[in-house]
Amino acid sequence: MSVDTTTEQTTGRPAALRTLAGRAPAPVAPARATALVSGGVAAAALLALVGIGALLREPVLIPPIAASAAIVYGVPALPLAQPRSVVAGHLLCAVVGYLALALLGGAPWVAALGAGVAVGVMTLARTPHSPAAATTVVVVLQAPDPVWFLPLLSGAAVVLVLAGMAASRARPGAVRYPVYWW
Repeated sequence: MSVDTTTEQTTGRPAALRTLAGRAPAPVAPARATALVSGGVAAAALLALVGIGALLREPVLIPPIAASAAIVYGVPALPLAQPRSVVAGHLLCAVVGYLALALLGGAPWVAALGAGVAVGVMTLARTPHSPAAATTVVVVLQAPDPVWFLPLLSGAAVVLVLAGMAASRARPGAVRYPVYWW
């Protein structure tokens, strides 16, 4: 199969690039500015969490929180990005993780089963937030002390929401975040 590398006259892009782009919509004109603001706010919020963790000598920045930042700052209008889903989703999934850990132990298969159950719990609670399912996995595999982990997780999620609010106000014409609170 050969790839046509001729340039299309209407777009000025090689056919191979058009093929790679697929049917995804092209970014709107101010996409670069939006990307810079979103990326900058995400980095600032995540760095703040690293700083808080260093002061407390506890890890606050866990992979699911970084994934949450990508959703909150990248696609702030989605239901997955709203405060209810970000905060409650992580907390519900952490609780599911602790229950799975207590009942079945800290094995990888328990983490997988727990993450599946957590997705169901988030669906029933109307708090969809895909990165939160990974919080279940972190809890099962690392067994962090809930006395410090749950408050730090809650605080980290709130920091993401507050930074998301700041980011939406820093971009003229941006979608106001949050679209809804609860």
